Amino acid sequence: MFQQVKIAPSILSADFMNLQSDIAMIERGGAGYVHVDVMDGHFVPNITIGVPHVKQLKKITDLPLDVHLMIDNPLEQLPWFIDAGADMLTVHAERLEGQWLDRAIDLIHAGGALACVSCKPNTPIEAIAPVISRLDMVLVMSVEPGFSGQGYIEGSEDKVAQVVELARDCNPDLLVEVDGGIGVKTVERVCAAGADVIVCGNAVFAAEDPEAAIGEIAALGNAARLAALERGHA
Repeated sequence: MFQQVKIAPSILSADFMNLQSDIAMIERGGAGYVHVDVMDGHFVPNITIGVPHVKQLKKITDLPLDVHLMIDNPLEQLPWFIDAGADMLTVHAERLEGQWLDRAIDLIHAGGALACVSCKPNTPIEAIAPVISRLDMVLVMSVEPGFSGQGYIEGSEDKVAQVVELARDCNPDLLVEVDGGIGVKTVERVCAAGADVIVCGNAVFAAEDPEAAIGEIAALGNAARLAALERGHA
């Protein structure tokens, strides 16, 4: 079933001194989510923002907060981010597996948020197969997580297609999100493979006209997704 591609601008690339203004701008541009990259300097080699920022973001936007936890201790911190107002929470398959990944999904759903699991580029999609029927979204990383502005890793669209195939029978409503190096030159290939949610950093915030960039990227993604559906590939 076709659904409109949604853009989730990553505020890691926004102007932190004018964050409220930048979020108002992406709302005008038609963004579907605010993507919030939480990094702890351990799981990935960078430190970004945390719970206080999510609390403040919740006060200034009605867009859903798509919070990506790139942290060492997600089970401990999930309740903090749920209380702060995260609408969707992503944990990493590299940090949690087996009963611990199930526990994370339980915590997220019990807190009223949507549950997502992410895989780094070198992690096989099969790592999420045991829980894919329970998820609301899967995040495919098309760069190594940690820093904005990286180039798209060629072939990442194949992992998107793998997620779609895994979910086809057990969770057909699963959303597939892609994060890393996505813009006008790369969005078509991931959306043709079945991506629904596109994380954009510099492709939006560094654009000459960020509002127009959101619309252009979404339009390209929608056209590619429709063409693939007509061919029976997504």
